Amino acid sequence: MAFGMERPHAAQVRDKWGWFLALGVLLLVLGLLAFLNVFLATVASVLYIGAMMLVGGAVQFAHAFQAKGWSQAIYWGASGLLYMLAGFLAFWNPALTAALFTLFMSGALLVAGAARIWVGYKMRPMKGSGWIIVGGLVTALAGIAIATGWPVNSLWVLGLFLAIDLTMQGWALIAVALAARR
Repeated sequence: MAFGMERPHAAQVRDKWGWFLALGVLLLVLGLLAFLNVFLATVASVLYIGAMMLVGGAVQFAHAFQAKGWSQAIYWGASGLLYMLAGFLAFWNPALTAALFTLFMSGALLVAGAARIWVGYKMRPMKGSGWIIVGGLVTALAGIAIATGWPVNSLWVLGLFLAIDLTMQGWALIAVALAARR
């Protein structure tokens, strides 16, 4: 198996069930808080991504001076500067950045949905291929719904997705913890 991808033994999970439960409860609470103010959750998402882009850009820029050859140094340096510029944009204007991220997300959902529909269609003789098509339709429709509400929905879509993800991860970890405890 690939490094880090081995399956955990039931005893390992059972021994740490309390940690799974605590993390699950924490994520559930954070998810519920995000549901209470999806605008603030959107801003938090944008600032988090912006911070990661600043750090990533700084590392890429520093890496430019380690690259062999002038053309590679220019590429890495320019790439790092653009990444840092995007990170600064997230802090300078979180609403604009949220709008750009939301537009990108709607496009990504449309492409992913279309790909799933195509794969499901190609699998049609197989049982369960209809579910692939349905999943693709739901994903594509989510992309269309986000695109038709853009840019107004940019103030809450990212926060809503964060709230849903935190809540689902919280419930999942609580379920794993309670199952492991038995």
